[in-house]
Amino acid sequence: MIMSFFDQFAIPQALGIPLIIIAIMIPPMLILTLSPRLTTNRLSTLQTWMMKNFTKQIFLPINIPGHKWASILMSLMLLLISLNLLGLLPYTFTPTTQLSMNMAIAIPMWGATVLIGLRKQPTISLGHLLPEGTPNLLIPILIMIETISLFIRPIALGVRLTANLTAGHLLIQLISTAVFVLLPTMTLTATLTFIILLLLTGLEIAVAMIQAYVFVLLLSLYLQENV
Repeated sequence: MIMSFFDQFAIPQALGIPLIIIAIMIPPMLILTLSPRLTTNRLSTLQTWMMKNFTKQIFLPINIPGHKWASILMSLMLLLISLNLLGLLPYTFTPTTQLSMNMAIAIPMWGATVLIGLRKQPTISLGHLLPEGTPNLLIPILIMIETISLFIRPIALGVRLTANLTAGHLLIQLISTAVFVLLPTMTLTATLTFIILLLLTGLEIAVAMIQAYVFVLLLSLYLQENV
């Protein structure tokens, strides 16, 4: 049986049960921690501190009406971080490497920001399609370009997240395969490659968190234009 490097993006199963179901149960167990004490523990305090600083940084340039999105974007941030990191666990796969799932998140969120702008301030929202002072001959061309760039935004969100995670996982798969192949014959080279693999794994953890942050940050920028 010939194995493909892309088999890592398939859902592994054991006894007919998708292991991703078990893996998805792990993040809520880490995030939703209950304590019988009056004061929170260190983990809850750290989570509260992170959420407070994240919302402060994201919503600092956004008007007060846009602050209603704080819980939505915070929940989306935690969801994406959890899903991105799932693929680094054994016997799991990363759901956000599937373009269909990323587009299913990006399109509704982007569409909501556009609809809010058209409802709250239609003149300003439509004014983004045509910069002030544009010559008459360039008006139709600029409107077409700005309209295309507007509709490309959700595609860019989904493709960016998919491409970064897929490339990182494929690179880890290639290097780990090289370690197993070189280990019996070239031990020193395999050891050095294994060290590179460990460093790359740490980098992939950082990429998983950064890409979730970039996804939410771009959504907040789209929201800033429409509130």
